[in-house]
Amino acid sequence: MPVAILAGGLATRLRPITEKIPKSLVPVAGRPFLAHQLEMLHARGIRRAVLCIGYLGEMIQRDFGNEAYGIQLEYSFDGEKLLGTGGAIKRALSKLGKEFFILYGDSYLPIEYAPVAETFHRSGKLGLMTVYRNEGKYDASNVVFRDGEIVVYDKKARLPEMRHIDYGLSVFKASVFDAYAADQVFDLAEVMGRLVREQQLAGYEVRERFYEMGSPAGLAELEQLLTTGPAGMTKSE
Repeated sequence: MPVAILAGGLATRLRPITEKIPKSLVPVAGRPFLAHQLEMLHARGIRRAVLCIGYLGEMIQRDFGNEAYGIQLEYSFDGEKLLGTGGAIKRALSKLGKEFFILYGDSYLPIEYAPVAETFHRSGKLGLMTVYRNEGKYDASNVVFRDGEIVVYDKKARLPEMRHIDYGLSVFKASVFDAYAADQVFDLAEVMGRLVREQQLAGYEVRERFYEMGSPAGLAELEQLLTTGPAGMTKSE
């Protein structure tokens, strides 16, 4: 399956670094972050990615072209207005096909992707969310995950039984987005919340922690990881 990489945000938390370059091109351990991301994805068996881009996105297309690190690249531009994470996926559907992974443009998730896809297919559901038992450590926990099921997903409510967090990798069938209009602005969290209510969102628990470079603290931590360890490897590996 291809991976849709959501890389169209304004990256305001990383300013002034991102005043002149998009987040995907921010240097980490001597290379643009997207280089590390694609290299890691290739090591996990991914061969095609669609970059959903907006803010300064033409710079990403210029620097990475149609193929990089063994991955075929296509681009889907938001257009004149930011469409939100859900709207960006809706616009990119013609390039993604019937089912696909979704990965945030600031996430570095060095896990095995094949078991996630296998779990999705076995579930027979329309979508799958990966979750990590966070216990409020890395960010506010926002998922109630019980007996292999996503019982509650809410980024605003803070329920005491929330022990897990949305890990940052999901899988969807394209038909999930049929209910939304072209150029409609909406968030992926809205889609996931609807699927939870319809009991159509499978869950996959990940044991390895996640890394991100969307904040200065996250960027510094990822810089250390990628400087001291081989690309695509966690410290435990």
